[in-house]
Amino acid sequence: MSNSTITVYSKPACVQCDATKKALVKAGLEFRVIDITEDADARTFAQGLGYMQAPVVVVMSDQRIDHWSGYKPDRIKALKDGGPYEAPESWTATESTEEKEPEE
Repeated sequence: MSNSTITVYSKPACVQCDATKKALVKAGLEFRVIDITEDADARTFAQGLGYMQAPVVVVMSDQRIDHWSGYKPDRIKALKDGGPYEAPESWTATESTEEKEPEE
């Protein structure tokens, strides 16, 4: 993925953090790691994105910013393949969420 930076907000003794970093290395992707137990501003930033568990991965490119929490091999594969992550079709809503009138 050209012109992008990948940052992994991690913490020690974190299995999902280690799995994420290992998968990024295996995919040949460059990234930097920030330890949120030592950097309060980084921890606040990750929490500000709405995440309460590590790792938090932030990908910044010219076109977009993407982020997620936890070990997500599907997202790492999408980064390796050079495209944005697309959620599986089964994850998209198929019905309106508007309230319906009760049927009589």
